[in-house]
Amino acid sequence: MTILTGEPGIAAPATDGADPRLLHETVVERLRDMIVQGELAPETKLNERVLAEQLAISRTPLREAIKYLASEGLVELLPNRGAMVAALKPDKVKEIFAVMGALESLAGELACANAREPDIVEIRALHYEMLAHHARGDLANYFRCNQAIHLKLLECTGNATLADVYRGLNAHARRARYIANLSRERWDSAVREHEEILAALVARDGARLKTLLRDHLAHKLALALEALGVGRA
Repeated sequence: MTILTGEPGIAAPATDGADPRLLHETVVERLRDMIVQGELAPETKLNERVLAEQLAISRTPLREAIKYLASEGLVELLPNRGAMVAALKPDKVKEIFAVMGALESLAGELACANAREPDIVEIRALHYEMLAHHARGDLANYFRCNQAIHLKLLECTGNATLADVYRGLNAHARRARYIANLSRERWDSAVREHEEILAALVARDGARLKTLLRDHLAHKLALALEALGVGRA
């Protein structure tokens, strides 16, 4: 398996004069990226001193970020022992992807029916930005655009409950989705699938988009499980 890396998407935050809310969001995003992209491996104990120095922040916003990521399932809080990166469990991944597949299928139908033209223009722009990152071999920023496309599709459904449930599950599934693209062959296949997804959305072919999104996620699951050393059965 060929491992592809990209430039870190966010520079280490600075605390001087920073808006506390913006600082929190920035630290959460940076720490989340470190976990999703494997810089902090599963079951790694989080050393607050080292991380605070690395991110150029105090321990207070770091601890707040760790608690937030624990709510997403990326971090496990250990009573009186700090925190560690949560293990990536194949059975849990399969459960989450099964539900997400159903949600994405429904989202495809609803998005084709309810998306406004400016929404489709935005998704197309994200798609081409994603292609540029793929051409450069920048997996980190490719993945960021990829996630933005899927979330924008959910927004286009006009169903806020569907979008909220999906976001919660996707927080847990993000690492598995990322490692599914560590194979260059699979990454190239994912790009071709996204070309078909965009075409179906532009054509407002809800039945086709429903199938494409379901199959796209199934392929992600298969590769993620392979990366974790297990089969799908």
